[in-house]
Amino acid sequence: MMNVLVLGSGGREHALAWSIAKSPQVGDLFIAPGNGGTVQCGRNVPLDPCDAEAVIGFSKDQGIGLVVIGPEAPLVAGVADAVRAAGIPVFGPNADAARLEGSKSFSKEFMIRHGLPTARYRACDCEADALAFVRETGAPIVVKADGLAAGKGVVVADDLEEAEEAVHDCFAGAFGTAGSSVVIEECLVGPECSMLAFITDGEAVCMPCAQDHKRAFDGDRGPNTGGMGAYSPVPAVDDALETRMADIMRTAAAATKEEFGAGYRGVLYGGFMLTEEGPKLLEFNARFGDPETQAVLARFDGDVLDAFLAVAEGRAGDVRPSWSDKVSVCVVLASGGYPGSYEKGKVILGIEEAEEMDGVLVFQAGTSYNADDELITSGGRVLNVVALADSFEEARELAYEACDKINFEGKQMRFDIAKRAIEV
Repeated sequence: MMNVLVLGSGGREHALAWSIAKSPQVGDLFIAPGNGGTVQCGRNVPLDPCDAEAVIGFSKDQGIGLVVIGPEAPLVAGVADAVRAAGIPVFGPNADAARLEGSKSFSKEFMIRHGLPTARYRACDCEADALAFVRETGAPIVVKADGLAAGKGVVVADDLEEAEEAVHDCFAGAFGTAGSSVVIEECLVGPECSMLAFITDGEAVCMPCAQDHKRAFDGDRGPNTGGMGAYSPVPAVDDALETRMADIMRTAAAATKEEFGAGYRGVLYGGFMLTEEGPKLLEFNARFGDPETQAVLARFDGDVLDAFLAVAEGRAGDVRPSWSDKVSVCVVLASGGYPGSYEKGKVILGIEEAEEMDGVLVFQAGTSYNADDELITSGGRVLNVVALADSFEEARELAYEACDKINFEGKQMRFDIAKRAIEV
């Protein structure tokens, strides 16, 4: 039996913990710091995921055989490096490789160096240069804070005024140090799609495609969020297109070995725009996407711990995932006002009723317990309601029926998640 530690506190980490807990190989499962739902899978521990020494000390005390890093911040902070150096297997790339997510300009340079298709761009480290390039290029145009901004540092500007405001916000500190420089890109046109891949020392094993819904409101309107829902697979991606995307991911994987040596053992997220010219990369993430992970892992057949451990130990040939033929739809329930300001501490009711429905999973994210032991909201994205079914029509109906059973003050969600999967 193996003791496992999952770092993180979101819906992604609940999905990771849920998947690992199903393994017959797992002994004690710890989640640091976890949330109100992860206690169903293991034990929450009050560790800072970015405190490498605390993670190492706890891992040694508890005989941890594998550390799985969920969010990006610990990766960029070098936690994987430190844990690996301490002799503990870890699922997650080193800090050098995590720059693929930690710096958008570094990521774009990496794409260009290795011939990966992507949008034309310019990186600017002063506001005057950025504004000049925006005015020279015209709208629509995309403005991105260079550093980590929890998925909210991207503005797709339809006019110059919006683009100039986005540039000013970045340099005025709206995203802290993440906005001290910006990447400005041409605006690609087409549907977005993501592909996750297990990366083991330059080898890639790709997972099924998923489609995220980043805008806050129906019809892809409103500000960008961390993600309001997802579905998998993606009917718009036929076999030929999926092969092209997988080829791009394999090229990227080989490039990670060339640039980072054996430092990339984890997952690589490729965010694509499906343009008329073919798939083009929008971004890389050095970890599982959120909420794509919830939709994808719900379809994982077999023992996920086998795959995670094979990656962590550098056994690329032993990474052999299999997938259910069922489709999945994930709907995010968010706090009122998200991604702007929102209130916390709202009592959540109805999760048990939703989970009693066949084919429904509820992964918790921004949740905790109050002094009266009531489950309450504690973040912007609160819950992830996932439905598995034979068709997207069935999965959507099931997911939204489950969402209706769950209530908390200010609950907001999109009502068009996976609608385009039916329209294809």
